[in-house]
Order: sequence, then structure tokens, then C-alpha cells
Amino acid sequence: MSEQELITQLRMGEESAFRELVSLFQDKVFNTAIGFLQSRQDAEDIAQEVFIQVYHSIAGFRENASLSTWIYRITVTKGLDHARNKKRKKRFAFISNLFSESNQLLHESPDFNHPGVQYDRKEDAALLFRLVNELPETQKTAFILNKVDGLSYREIADIMKSSESAVDSLLQRAKQSLRKKINQQHL
Repeated sequence: MSEQELITQLRMGEESAFRELVSLFQDKVFNTAIGFLQSRQDAEDIAQEVFIQVYHSIAGFRENASLSTWIYRITVTKGLDHARNKKRKKRFAFISNLFSESNQLLHESPDFNHPGVQYDRKEDAALLFRLVNELPETQKTAFILNKVDGLSYREIADIMKSSESAVDSLLQRAKQSLRKKINQQHL
């Protein structure tokens, strides 16, 4: 089925079209979400939210971008929003601890293991994902879409509503920043 046929059937509320949409995009949505969140549970929750939003918003989809670009945009937005909310909760927990009797952090995140990383590289991957999380949002988004999802500069530019040269610049700055942080870790 073509993308246009899929969109038409989704707009008509065809259940089989929605199942096909989920089948086509579930891995991409999950991989993007886990790149932002480093939590399987959070990534699964975000993936579910993405497909619910697509289902409810398909009538308003203007088709000035491809369906996959639109879905990536929704995933990136939801991933960034969730990560921001998590950071806010962590800061609140830390501040709350300043006033508690115990001196331990209430909401410590567990070590992250990306499902696509080989076992013998898990420690390096956990460090890399932790450092990626410290990047500015635009660099983090470009890096995850390129290095985790394997998208081209053109696709990333469409998703981020930017130019390919801006994406290239974001990726260069992200790589430079990551190299510097990794070198500092090994000193």
C-alpha cells in the first residue's frame, strides 16, 4: 500500500491501516525514543503516546512532509518533553533531599543499556548515552537521528525543519563536544 493510500485509510478510521502503520513505524519510533530517554519502559510509553497522537491527529496531517517525517517529529517532541519532565523531577527530588534527614538522591536513574548495543560494549555505550544527554537539545536530536536511527542529513533537516548545512553543523559540534567529554572522562 502506498503512503497516500495508508493516509486515506487512516483518515477513514480503518483499523487494518492503523495496524500497518504501527508495524511499519514501531521499531523506528521505539529506537528514537530510547535514544532520548535511555529507558525501555519510558520509550515504550512514548511510542504508545506517539501512535495515539498519530491516530487522533491524522485528519489534520497536511502532507507538506512525508508521513515518516511527521511521525519522527512527534517522537522527537515527545521524547524531549519527557526528558525535560524527568530532569525537573530529578531536580525537585534533589532539592527535597536538601531538607530531608537522609542525604541520598530519591530518584536515581539506573544504568542504561541500549538494546542494539553488543554486550561487550555496554559500558562504553552507557557512557556515550549519558554524555549525549548533556548535549544541547538540537545537537542531541541531530546526533540521535543520525547515529542511532541512521537517518540522512536531508531526513533530519526535514524533521528538524532546518537545512542540511545546519544539521551538518549540529553534528560536527555534537561530535566535537562528545570527543572533548570522552577525553575528560579518560584523564
